[in-house]
Amino acid sequence: MPANPLKTQETSDRIRDLVNAALKEKGMSGRQASLAVVGHDGLIRDIRAGRLPGLDKLLPLFDLLGLESYFGPPRETGVVEQVILDGADFSQIPLHEAYLAAGDGHLNGDAPVVGQLAFRKDWLKKIGVSPSKAVLARVHGDSMQPTMQPDDLVMIDRARNTVPVRARTANDRRPATIYALLHEGHARIKRIERPEEGLMMLVSDNPAYGPEILTGSRIEALNIIGKVMWWGHTNRE
Repeated sequence: MPANPLKTQETSDRIRDLVNAALKEKGMSGRQASLAVVGHDGLIRDIRAGRLPGLDKLLPLFDLLGLESYFGPPRETGVVEQVILDGADFSQIPLHEAYLAAGDGHLNGDAPVVGQLAFRKDWLKKIGVSPSKAVLARVHGDSMQPTMQPDDLVMIDRARNTVPVRARTANDRRPATIYALLHEGHARIKRIERPEEGLMMLVSDNPAYGPEILTGSRIEALNIIGKVMWWGHTNRE
């Protein structure tokens, strides 16, 4: 018997991120959405904990949140310039004149597009990035060293703009996910731990920088630009 496609960790995480983003956009709490769909407050709580319900509950929830009931690789919804090189299809991802500070933050204002970088469409599809949702920026500062260096390029998936709750077990050694974010008006790049709903930690890879603890209104003021999906080092002689 084939495995249930909804029971993979990747699918569970993706649905959770989409639901969280839709709730935020509509200004709706998880409890409100759960009550509207199933009559009790456990539906969104289960999704956030990685326990996906059946389609009989997911599809009405998607209708409520304005999400399309579609499972599969991200489908292109925007206009993206396409390039064919040596028979392979590439998508042009815009590079903004913006810096994401690996430190205290960087003011960018309305950063214009200053260039484009071509990425293979099949590779973008493989990592689950829709080209119209991807942007490039540069790293500033040293708090993410040695992982990222100043002036490194990073690709940000703006569709993944929520941080799921992940309570770690004693054997969980996975590093926290890296996000681009706006914090108190400054663009930053950090790993983000969220062990519970009301607690976030901004974590640097450079041991010289300690974690920053966010609670309450400081979490509400945080704007996640998107998940960092790729970065590239700049060669220095």
